[in-house]
Amino acid sequence: MLTIPTPLSDDLEELVRKTIGCCIAVHRELGPGLLEVIYSKAIGKELAAAGIAYEREKKYSVMYRGEHLCDQWLDFVVAEQLVLEVKSVEQLNPVHHSQLLNYMRLARVRVGLLLNFNVVVLKDGIRRKIL
Repeated sequence: MLTIPTPLSDDLEELVRKTIGCCIAVHRELGPGLLEVIYSKAIGKELAAAGIAYEREKKYSVMYRGEHLCDQWLDFVVAEQLVLEVKSVEQLNPVHHSQLLNYMRLARVRVGLLLNFNVVVLKDGIRRKIL
């Protein structure tokens, strides 16, 4: 296996690897073309089966100039260290990448995965971001 240098701890890299494995298992079973909510429910079941802690639809406050504007819900926060943003779109656009980065800042985590399930092979729909 090819490994590249990473600024993340070994434990966090292992969490990312296991989480991706859970998502691949979901995609292999369900295939492309379904709604995001279906993949999200299946991911939750797969993470739970793997013993990985997660919160789905986790709420964060959006602040502006010291005032609460509104709340934002993130698809998944895994083990309080990883944000998952689930998509089922024809192609990922730059705004999807920006969305994930903003969610990572809100959650105060260093790593996030943008997952597009509307692909033939899930590895083609995975984008990893590190702050």
